Amino acid sequence: MFQECIKMAIDGMITNKLRTFLTMLGIVIGVGAVIAMVSLGFGMQEQVKNNISSLGSNLLIVMSGGRTASGARIAAGSGSKLTYDDAKAIEKNVDGVKYVAPSVQASYQLVVGNQNWTSTVEGTTPNIIDIRSFKIDDGHMFTDRDLNSRSRVCVIGQTVVDNLYPEGSPVGKIIRINKSPFQVIGTLAAKGQSANGQDQDDVVYIPLTTAQQRVMGITYIRNITVQAENENTVDSAQADIEALLRTRHKIKAGGDDDFTVRNLSALMETMVETTGTITLLLGIIAAISLLVGGIGIMNIMLVSVTERTREIGIRKALGATYNNILLQFLIEAVVIGVAGGIIGTIFGVVTALVIANFAGWSAVISVWAIIIAVVFSVGIGLFFGIYPARQAALLDPIDALRYE
Repeated sequence: MFQECIKMAIDGMITNKLRTFLTMLGIVIGVGAVIAMVSLGFGMQEQVKNNISSLGSNLLIVMSGGRTASGARIAAGSGSKLTYDDAKAIEKNVDGVKYVAPSVQASYQLVVGNQNWTSTVEGTTPNIIDIRSFKIDDGHMFTDRDLNSRSRVCVIGQTVVDNLYPEGSPVGKIIRINKSPFQVIGTLAAKGQSANGQDQDDVVYIPLTTAQQRVMGITYIRNITVQAENENTVDSAQADIEALLRTRHKIKAGGDDDFTVRNLSALMETMVETTGTITLLLGIIAAISLLVGGIGIMNIMLVSVTERTREIGIRKALGATYNNILLQFLIEAVVIGVAGGIIGTIFGVVTALVIANFAGWSAVISVWAIIIAVVFSVGIGLFFGIYPARQAALLDPIDALRYE
């Protein structure tokens, strides 16, 4: 009897293809929207993790400018500046520190022959390559000797190479930075975008002392990148750096810091938590369309019950029981939910991949999201199919046969 009910339910759906399609459409859109939004949200989380990880592991960034007790930002120019000596003091006195790289940055025009390109020029120390896990594609990194002698040498990223040296290797050639000649001694392997969307390959690295004294004419530094020995020493290193700089900058107890130390691990946790919340909200909003689809199932099936009143009366007159009629209409609702869930899954996966491809994002297809969405769609079909099925099963056969 159960198999007969299934056959009759499917036959009824095939007979009314348009009605079945319209009933299923709400479920398809709902499931597809949930899977697409969740997949893009998970992709966003992975992209945030990868982008921050690409900056290096166990990192602390020390920047000029602090915050008041109320949380207001203190501009970098309103207090003491960070200096190269601050960086040396951190390297010498703070336990658990592996590398320290002070740096200054500014945008300058780069000129090679009749070609020009504006890029970020960063003055730093040689160990920046270890901190940020850079790989040399051609040539080599500048050395401590270049740093001490303020050499006019540079290492350039792939974006600069592509725009100024499209025909061959730039190593050994001259590039003008802010009208000053520099020799290219190396090129970096491509890194892609950073966590804030900046092109990490559109950069030129030069010795810190050269940048300060020969290009920018400054004595201070913008920030200090510190890499801890391991994840267990990051917090203690941060506390020691803050204490050391407060002493060096002669900040009294209770006074506001004129610097800020940012823990990239904590930043990543915050950003992942934020993107997780956004993903959840997007999933909930998309799930609302599933409920709308369920209401659609109920409405269409109520119409179907009305249209098939005589059919129900004939079946009851021939011996069909309350349970037979109830089961037939419930099966129709569940089949619509299952089919809508499967088609919606395919639609959602394809939509997520297409959007990710065109927008340059990443999409992570979650098996659990698919399972939950499909199960939920079946549950929606069953829940919203109960009332119409019960209405059909309760029809009086005599009244049903009289229905015109």
